[in-house]
Amino acid sequence: MDHGIIFIILACLVGLWMTWGIGANDLANIMSTAMGSKAITVHQAIWIAVIFEIAGAFLGGNHVTDTIRSGIINVDALHDLHLLIYSMLSVLFAGAIWITFASYLGMPVSITNAIIGALVGVGAITLGLHAIHWQTVGYIAISWISSPAIAGVIAFLLFSAIKRSILGVDNPLHASKIYIPIYLFFVSVVLAMMTTLKAADHFHLVASGWLRLLMVIGTIILVFSLGMMLIYRIHRSARLNRHTQFVYIEAMFSVLMAFTACAMVFAHGSNDVAIAVGPIVSIVSIVWADNTMFDGGLLAGIVLFGCVGILLGLFMYGRKVIETVGSEITILTPSRAFAATLAAAGAVVVSTSTGIPVSATQTLVGAVFGVGLARGIDALNLSVMRNIFLSWIVTIPASAGLATLIFYGLKAGFG
Repeated sequence: MDHGIIFIILACLVGLWMTWGIGANDLANIMSTAMGSKAITVHQAIWIAVIFEIAGAFLGGNHVTDTIRSGIINVDALHDLHLLIYSMLSVLFAGAIWITFASYLGMPVSITNAIIGALVGVGAITLGLHAIHWQTVGYIAISWISSPAIAGVIAFLLFSAIKRSILGVDNPLHASKIYIPIYLFFVSVVLAMMTTLKAADHFHLVASGWLRLLMVIGTIILVFSLGMMLIYRIHRSARLNRHTQFVYIEAMFSVLMAFTACAMVFAHGSNDVAIAVGPIVSIVSIVWADNTMFDGGLLAGIVLFGCVGILLGLFMYGRKVIETVGSEITILTPSRAFAATLAAAGAVVVSTSTGIPVSATQTLVGAVFGVGLARGIDALNLSVMRNIFLSWIVTIPASAGLATLIFYGLKAGFG
Protein backbone atom coordinates (compact mmCIF):
# COMPACT_ATOMS: atom_id res chain seq x y z
CA MET A 1 0.00 0.00 0.00
CA ASP A 2 1.20 3.52 -0.86
CA HIS A 3 2.54 5.42 2.16
CA GLY A 4 1.91 2.36 4.33
CA ILE A 5 4.87 2.92 6.66
CA ILE A 6 4.03 6.62 6.93
CA PHE A 7 0.47 5.75 7.95
CA ILE A 8 1.72 3.36 10.65
CA ILE A 9 4.20 5.91 12.01
CA LEU A 10 1.50 8.59 12.04
CA ALA A 11 -0.92 6.23 13.79
CA CYS A 12 1.67 5.41 16.45
CA LEU A 13 2.68 9.02 17.05
CA VAL A 14 -0.87 10.37 17.21
CA GLY A 15 -1.95 7.29 19.17
CA LEU A 16 0.79 7.99 21.71
CA TRP A 17 -0.43 11.60 21.94
CA MET A 18 -4.02 10.50 22.43
CA THR A 19 -3.21 7.82 25.00
CA TRP A 20 -1.08 10.39 26.85
CA GLY A 21 -4.17 12.61 26.95
CA ILE A 22 -6.30 9.72 28.19
CA GLY A 23 -3.86 9.20 31.06
CA ALA A 24 -3.82 12.92 31.88
CA ASN A 25 -7.63 13.04 31.85
CA ASP A 26 -9.48 9.71 32.04
CA LEU A 27 -7.08 7.73 34.23
CA ALA A 28 -6.43 10.81 36.36
CA ASN A 29 -10.18 10.98 36.88
CA ILE A 30 -10.21 7.31 37.90
CA MET A 31 -7.44 7.86 40.44
CA SER A 32 -8.94 11.13 41.69
CA THR A 33 -11.18 9.63 44.38
CA ALA A 34 -8.39 7.57 45.93
CA MET A 35 -5.82 10.38 45.78
CA GLY A 36 -8.22 13.24 46.49
CA SER A 37 -9.41 11.51 49.66
CA LYS A 38 -5.79 10.79 50.71
CA ALA A 39 -6.71 7.10 50.95
CA ILE A 40 -3.52 6.03 49.16
CA THR A 41 -0.08 7.53 48.77
CA VAL A 42 1.49 8.62 45.48
CA HIS A 43 3.73 5.54 45.40
CA GLN A 44 0.75 3.25 46.00
CA ALA A 45 -1.16 5.03 43.23
CA ILE A 46 1.73 4.46 40.80
CA TRP A 47 1.85 0.73 41.51
CA ILE A 48 -1.93 0.34 41.28
CA ALA A 49 -2.04 2.26 38.00
CA VAL A 50 0.80 0.30 36.38
CA ILE A 51 -0.30 -3.20 37.42
CA PHE A 52 -4.06 -3.00 37.02
CA GLU A 53 -4.20 -0.74 33.96
CA ILE A 54 -2.04 -3.19 32.02
CA ALA A 55 -3.88 -6.22 33.42
CA GLY A 56 -7.26 -4.77 32.47
CA ALA A 57 -6.11 -3.90 28.96
CA PHE A 58 -4.80 -7.39 28.24
CA LEU A 59 -7.48 -9.43 29.99
CA GLY A 60 -10.69 -7.50 29.46
CA GLY A 61 -10.63 -5.22 26.42
CA ASN A 62 -11.08 -7.50 23.43
CA HIS A 63 -14.84 -6.93 23.03
CA VAL A 64 -14.52 -3.16 23.16
CA THR A 65 -11.63 -3.12 20.67
CA ASP A 66 -13.81 -5.05 18.20
CA THR A 67 -16.65 -2.55 18.70
CA ILE A 68 -14.38 0.42 17.95
CA ARG A 69 -12.72 -1.30 14.96
CA SER A 70 -15.88 -2.27 13.11
CA GLY A 71 -18.96 -1.91 15.29
CA ILE A 72 -19.66 1.79 14.71
CA ILE A 73 -19.33 2.09 10.94
CA ASN A 74 -19.74 -0.54 8.24
CA VAL A 75 -16.07 -0.80 7.18
CA ASP A 76 -16.89 -3.52 4.63
CA ALA A 77 -18.77 -0.93 2.58
CA LEU A 78 -15.63 1.22 2.24
CA HIS A 79 -13.73 -0.28 -0.70
CA ASP A 80 -11.02 2.39 -0.81
CA LEU A 81 -8.76 1.36 2.07
CA HIS A 82 -6.94 4.70 1.95
CA LEU A 83 -10.17 6.44 2.94
CA LEU A 84 -10.56 4.04 5.87
CA ILE A 85 -7.02 4.85 7.03
CA TYR A 86 -7.73 8.61 6.71
CA SER A 87 -10.86 8.05 8.76
CA MET A 88 -9.05 6.25 11.58
CA LEU A 89 -6.21 8.79 11.60
CA SER A 90 -8.80 11.57 11.80
CA VAL A 91 -10.39 9.86 14.79
CA LEU A 92 -7.02 9.65 16.55
CA PHE A 93 -6.18 13.29 15.80
CA ALA A 94 -9.59 14.55 16.93
CA GLY A 95 -9.48 12.54 20.15
CA ALA A 96 -5.93 13.68 20.92
CA ILE A 97 -6.64 17.38 20.32
CA TRP A 98 -9.87 17.45 22.29
CA ILE A 99 -8.71 15.51 25.34
CA THR A 100 -5.47 17.54 25.54
CA PHE A 101 -7.49 20.76 25.49
CA ALA A 102 -9.84 19.44 28.19
CA SER A 103 -6.91 18.31 30.35
CA TYR A 104 -5.43 21.80 30.12
CA LEU A 105 -8.73 23.17 31.47
CA GLY A 106 -8.90 20.45 34.14
CA MET A 107 -12.25 19.15 32.82
CA PRO A 108 -12.81 15.36 33.05
CA VAL A 109 -14.20 14.75 29.56
CA SER A 110 -14.96 11.33 28.13
CA ILE A 111 -12.60 9.87 25.54
CA THR A 112 -15.43 7.44 24.75
CA ASN A 113 -17.64 10.32 23.66
CA ALA A 114 -14.80 11.85 21.64
CA ILE A 115 -13.90 8.65 19.78
CA ILE A 116 -17.49 7.61 19.06
CA GLY A 117 -18.39 11.14 17.94
CA ALA A 118 -15.36 11.24 15.64
CA LEU A 119 -16.16 7.80 14.19
CA VAL A 120 -19.74 8.81 13.44
CA GLY A 121 -18.56 12.09 11.87
CA VAL A 122 -16.05 10.56 9.47
CA GLY A 123 -18.27 7.56 8.78
CA ALA A 124 -21.09 9.84 7.70
CA ILE A 125 -18.95 11.83 5.25
CA THR A 126 -17.14 8.83 3.75
CA LEU A 127 -20.02 6.36 3.48
CA GLY A 128 -23.20 8.24 4.30
CA LEU A 129 -25.55 8.03 7.24
CA HIS A 130 -26.83 4.62 6.11
CA ALA A 131 -23.41 3.02 6.81
CA ILE A 132 -23.48 3.94 10.50
CA HIS A 133 -24.51 1.11 12.80
CA TRP A 134 -27.09 3.27 14.53
CA GLN A 135 -28.30 0.47 16.77
CA THR A 136 -24.82 0.09 18.29
CA VAL A 137 -24.49 3.88 18.56
CA GLY A 138 -27.87 3.95 20.29
CA TYR A 139 -26.80 1.35 22.83
CA ILE A 140 -23.64 3.34 23.56
CA ALA A 141 -25.57 6.62 23.88
CA ILE A 142 -27.98 4.99 26.32
CA SER A 143 -25.03 3.72 28.36
CA TRP A 144 -23.68 7.30 28.58
CA ILE A 145 -26.85 8.23 30.44
CA SER A 146 -27.65 5.02 32.28
CA SER A 147 -24.18 4.14 33.59
CA PRO A 148 -23.51 7.37 35.53
CA ALA A 149 -27.12 7.39 36.70
CA ILE A 150 -26.91 3.79 37.94
CA ALA A 151 -23.50 4.40 39.53
CA GLY A 152 -24.87 7.54 41.21
CA VAL A 153 -27.84 5.67 42.67
CA ILE A 154 -25.66 2.78 43.91
CA ALA A 155 -23.14 5.21 45.43
CA PHE A 156 -25.97 7.15 47.12
CA LEU A 157 -27.42 3.97 48.64
CA LEU A 158 -24.03 2.56 49.60
CA PHE A 159 -22.82 5.67 51.38
CA SER A 160 -26.22 6.09 53.07
CA ALA A 161 -25.82 2.52 54.37
CA ILE A 162 -22.31 3.33 55.63
CA LYS A 163 -23.62 6.37 57.48
CA ARG A 164 -26.45 4.40 59.11
CA SER A 165 -24.36 1.36 60.02
CA ILE A 166 -21.08 2.98 61.07
CA LEU A 167 -20.65 6.75 60.91
CA GLY A 168 -23.94 7.69 62.56
CA VAL A 169 -24.01 5.28 65.52
CA ASP A 170 -22.98 5.97 69.13
CA ASN A 171 -19.90 3.74 69.03
CA PRO A 172 -18.67 3.90 65.42
CA LEU A 173 -15.40 2.04 66.02
CA HIS A 174 -17.24 -0.98 67.44
CA ALA A 175 -19.71 -0.88 64.52
CA SER A 176 -16.85 -0.70 62.04
CA LYS A 177 -15.46 -4.00 63.30
CA ILE A 178 -18.79 -5.60 62.38
CA TYR A 179 -19.62 -3.94 59.06
CA ILE A 180 -16.28 -3.15 57.42
CA PRO A 181 -15.53 -6.87 56.88
CA ILE A 182 -18.90 -7.09 55.10
CA TYR A 183 -17.96 -4.23 52.78
CA LEU A 184 -14.54 -5.80 52.27
CA PHE A 185 -16.25 -9.03 51.24
CA PHE A 186 -18.22 -7.17 48.54
CA VAL A 187 -14.98 -5.61 47.26
CA SER A 188 -13.35 -9.05 47.21
CA VAL A 189 -16.22 -10.46 45.16
CA VAL A 190 -16.03 -7.64 42.60
CA LEU A 191 -12.25 -7.94 42.23
CA ALA A 192 -12.34 -11.74 42.06
CA MET A 193 -15.08 -11.97 39.45
CA MET A 194 -13.52 -9.20 37.42
CA THR A 195 -9.98 -10.55 37.25
CA THR A 196 -10.44 -14.32 37.49
CA LEU A 197 -13.18 -14.70 34.90
CA LYS A 198 -11.55 -12.23 32.53
CA ALA A 199 -8.26 -14.11 32.82
CA ALA A 200 -9.96 -17.45 32.16
CA ASP A 201 -11.63 -16.08 29.01
CA HIS A 202 -8.48 -14.33 27.78
CA PHE A 203 -6.29 -17.42 28.04
CA HIS A 204 -9.10 -19.63 26.64
CA LEU A 205 -9.13 -21.79 29.73
CA VAL A 206 -11.89 -24.32 29.17
CA ALA A 207 -13.25 -24.79 32.64
CA SER A 208 -16.51 -26.14 33.97
CA GLY A 209 -18.86 -23.97 35.95
CA TRP A 210 -17.72 -25.59 39.18
CA LEU A 211 -14.04 -25.03 38.40
CA ARG A 212 -14.65 -21.36 37.60
CA LEU A 213 -16.59 -21.02 40.83
CA LEU A 214 -13.68 -22.51 42.79
CA MET A 215 -11.28 -20.08 41.08
CA VAL A 216 -13.46 -17.14 42.05
CA ILE A 217 -13.89 -18.37 45.64
CA GLY A 218 -10.15 -18.87 46.00
CA THR A 219 -9.47 -15.33 44.80
CA ILE A 220 -12.15 -13.93 47.15
CA ILE A 221 -10.52 -15.69 50.10
CA LEU A 222 -7.10 -14.36 49.10
CA VAL A 223 -8.24 -10.74 48.72
CA PHE A 224 -10.41 -10.84 51.85
CA SER A 225 -7.62 -12.35 53.97
CA LEU A 226 -5.11 -9.76 52.78
CA GLY A 227 -7.58 -6.94 53.46
CA MET A 228 -8.41 -8.19 56.94
CA MET A 229 -4.71 -8.52 57.76
CA LEU A 230 -4.15 -4.88 56.79
CA ILE A 231 -7.26 -3.71 58.68
CA TYR A 232 -6.29 -5.68 61.80
CA ARG A 233 -3.02 -3.76 61.96
CA ILE A 234 -5.04 -0.51 62.23
CA HIS A 235 -7.27 -1.58 65.15
CA ARG A 236 -6.65 0.20 68.41
CA SER A 237 -8.31 0.31 71.82
CA ALA A 238 -12.01 1.16 71.78
CA ARG A 239 -11.44 3.57 74.68
CA LEU A 240 -11.13 6.56 72.35
CA ASN A 241 -13.17 9.72 72.00
CA ARG A 242 -15.57 9.90 69.07
CA HIS A 243 -13.36 12.12 66.93
CA THR A 244 -10.33 9.83 67.28
CA GLN A 245 -12.51 6.81 66.45
CA PHE A 246 -13.36 8.39 63.09
CA VAL A 247 -9.64 8.74 62.33
CA TYR A 248 -9.18 4.97 62.68
CA ILE A 249 -12.42 4.23 60.80
CA GLU A 250 -11.28 6.29 57.82
CA ALA A 251 -7.92 4.50 57.95
CA MET A 252 -9.80 1.20 57.64
CA PHE A 253 -11.78 2.55 54.70
CA SER A 254 -8.46 3.55 53.13
CA VAL A 255 -7.63 -0.17 52.90
CA LEU A 256 -10.97 -0.84 51.20
CA MET A 257 -10.41 2.17 48.95
CA ALA A 258 -7.05 0.79 47.81
CA PHE A 259 -8.63 -2.51 46.74
CA THR A 260 -11.54 -0.68 45.11
CA ALA A 261 -9.11 1.55 43.22
CA CYS A 262 -7.52 -1.62 41.85
CA ALA A 263 -10.93 -2.71 40.58
CA MET A 264 -11.65 0.67 38.98
CA VAL A 265 -8.26 0.92 37.29
CA PHE A 266 -8.70 -2.63 35.97
CA ALA A 267 -12.09 -1.61 34.63
CA HIS A 268 -10.56 1.48 33.03
CA GLY A 269 -7.84 -0.59 31.39
CA SER A 270 -10.35 -3.05 29.98
CA ASN A 271 -12.42 -0.22 28.49
CA ASP A 272 -10.42 2.91 27.66
CA VAL A 273 -7.20 1.28 26.45
CA ALA A 274 -9.31 -0.72 24.01
CA ILE A 275 -11.02 2.46 22.83
CA ALA A 276 -7.66 4.17 22.30
CA VAL A 277 -5.92 1.38 20.40
CA GLY A 278 -8.96 0.44 18.28
CA PRO A 279 -8.16 2.95 15.47
CA ILE A 280 -4.44 2.06 15.63
CA VAL A 281 -5.27 -1.63 15.30
CA SER A 282 -7.47 -0.86 12.29
CA ILE A 283 -4.70 1.05 10.50
CA VAL A 284 -2.01 -1.55 11.18
CA SER A 285 -4.32 -4.40 10.15
CA ILE A 286 -5.04 -2.67 6.82
CA VAL A 287 -1.40 -1.91 6.01
CA TRP A 288 -0.16 -5.32 7.16
CA ALA A 289 -3.15 -7.34 6.03
CA ASP A 290 -0.99 -10.39 5.27
CA ASN A 291 1.05 -10.27 8.45
CA THR A 292 0.38 -13.51 10.31
CA MET A 293 1.77 -12.04 13.54
CA PHE A 294 -0.98 -9.45 13.75
CA ASP A 295 -3.35 -11.55 15.84
CA GLY A 296 -0.63 -12.42 18.31
CA GLY A 297 2.46 -10.54 19.31
CA LEU A 298 1.81 -7.44 17.26
CA LEU A 299 -1.64 -6.87 18.77
CA ALA A 300 -0.22 -7.34 22.27
CA GLY A 301 2.50 -4.83 21.43
CA ILE A 302 -0.06 -2.22 20.35
CA VAL A 303 -2.03 -2.71 23.56
CA LEU A 304 1.14 -2.36 25.67
CA PHE A 305 2.06 0.75 23.65
CA GLY A 306 -1.33 2.26 24.55
CA CYS A 307 -0.83 1.42 28.23
CA VAL A 308 2.57 3.14 28.32
CA GLY A 309 1.12 6.31 26.79
CA ILE A 310 -1.75 6.38 29.29
CA LEU A 311 0.52 5.89 32.30
CA LEU A 312 2.87 8.64 31.08
CA GLY A 313 -0.08 11.03 30.77
CA LEU A 314 -1.24 10.29 34.31
CA PHE A 315 2.16 10.85 35.89
CA MET A 316 3.08 13.91 33.81
CA TYR A 317 -0.14 15.93 33.66
CA GLY A 318 -2.94 14.30 35.65
CA ARG A 319 -2.89 16.73 38.57
CA LYS A 320 -5.54 19.17 37.27
CA VAL A 321 -8.24 16.57 36.68
CA ILE A 322 -7.42 14.85 39.99
CA GLU A 323 -8.04 18.15 41.77
CA THR A 324 -11.34 18.78 39.92
CA VAL A 325 -12.95 15.40 40.62
CA GLY A 326 -11.12 14.55 43.84
CA SER A 327 -11.86 17.75 45.75
CA GLU A 328 -13.95 20.31 43.82
CA ILE A 329 -17.22 18.40 43.21
CA THR A 330 -17.58 17.46 46.89
CA ILE A 331 -15.18 16.93 49.79
CA LEU A 332 -14.11 13.28 49.80
CA THR A 333 -12.95 11.14 52.69
CA PRO A 334 -11.85 7.51 52.26
CA SER A 335 -15.32 6.24 53.20
CA ARG A 336 -17.02 8.52 50.67
CA ALA A 337 -14.44 7.75 47.99
CA PHE A 338 -14.89 4.02 48.63
CA ALA A 339 -18.64 4.21 48.04
CA ALA A 340 -18.20 6.19 44.82
CA THR A 341 -15.43 4.05 43.36
CA LEU A 342 -17.04 0.69 44.13
CA ALA A 343 -20.30 1.81 42.53
CA ALA A 344 -18.51 3.08 39.43
CA ALA A 345 -16.35 -0.04 39.06
CA GLY A 346 -19.40 -2.30 39.04
CA ALA A 347 -21.14 -0.23 36.36
CA VAL A 348 -18.09 -0.08 34.08
CA VAL A 349 -17.27 -3.79 34.31
CA VAL A 350 -20.82 -4.89 33.49
CA SER A 351 -20.90 -2.62 30.45
CA THR A 352 -17.45 -3.66 29.21
CA SER A 353 -18.30 -7.36 29.41
CA THR A 354 -21.12 -6.78 26.92
CA GLY A 355 -18.82 -4.97 24.47
CA ILE A 356 -20.41 -1.55 25.05
CA PRO A 357 -17.68 1.11 25.49
CA VAL A 358 -19.12 2.94 28.49
CA SER A 359 -17.40 6.07 29.77
CA ALA A 360 -15.44 5.40 32.96
CA THR A 361 -15.13 9.16 33.44
CA GLN A 362 -18.86 9.81 33.34
CA THR A 363 -19.58 6.79 35.53
CA LEU A 364 -17.19 7.86 38.28
CA VAL A 365 -18.34 11.49 38.19
CA GLY A 366 -21.93 10.23 38.51
CA ALA A 367 -20.91 8.12 41.51
CA VAL A 368 -19.13 11.06 43.18
CA PHE A 369 -22.27 13.12 42.60
CA GLY A 370 -24.34 10.37 44.27
CA VAL A 371 -22.10 10.36 47.34
CA GLY A 372 -22.29 14.15 47.58
CA LEU A 373 -26.06 14.02 47.26
CA ALA A 374 -26.21 11.52 50.13
CA ARG A 375 -24.70 14.25 52.31
CA GLY A 376 -27.20 16.86 51.11
CA ILE A 377 -27.38 19.12 48.08
CA ASP A 378 -25.31 21.77 49.89
CA ALA A 379 -22.35 19.37 49.89
CA LEU A 380 -22.13 19.60 46.08
CA ASN A 381 -20.38 22.26 44.05
CA LEU A 382 -23.10 22.66 41.43
CA SER A 383 -21.14 25.12 39.32
CA VAL A 384 -18.35 22.54 38.83
CA MET A 385 -20.94 19.88 37.98
CA ARG A 386 -22.54 22.24 35.46
CA ASN A 387 -19.21 22.85 33.73
CA ILE A 388 -18.47 19.12 33.62
CA PHE A 389 -21.86 18.30 32.08
CA LEU A 390 -21.44 21.05 29.49
CA SER A 391 -18.02 19.69 28.54
CA TRP A 392 -19.57 16.25 28.01
CA ILE A 393 -22.27 17.68 25.72
CA VAL A 394 -19.79 19.71 23.67
CA THR A 395 -17.37 16.79 23.29
CA ILE A 396 -19.43 14.85 20.71
CA PRO A 397 -20.03 17.62 18.12
CA ALA A 398 -16.55 19.08 18.70
CA SER A 399 -14.78 15.79 18.07
CA ALA A 400 -17.00 15.03 15.06
CA GLY A 401 -16.21 18.44 13.57
CA LEU A 402 -12.48 18.11 14.24
CA ALA A 403 -12.40 14.63 12.71
CA THR A 404 -14.21 15.86 9.59
CA LEU A 405 -11.78 18.74 9.03
CA ILE A 406 -8.74 16.52 9.61
CA PHE A 407 -10.13 13.87 7.24
CA TYR A 408 -10.38 16.36 4.39
CA GLY A 409 -6.88 17.63 5.22
CA LEU A 410 -5.41 14.10 5.06
CA LYS A 411 -7.28 13.36 1.87
CA ALA A 412 -5.93 16.54 0.27
CA GLY A 413 -2.41 15.86 1.51
CA PHE A 414 -2.10 12.20 0.54
CA GLY A 415 -4.60 12.11 -2.36
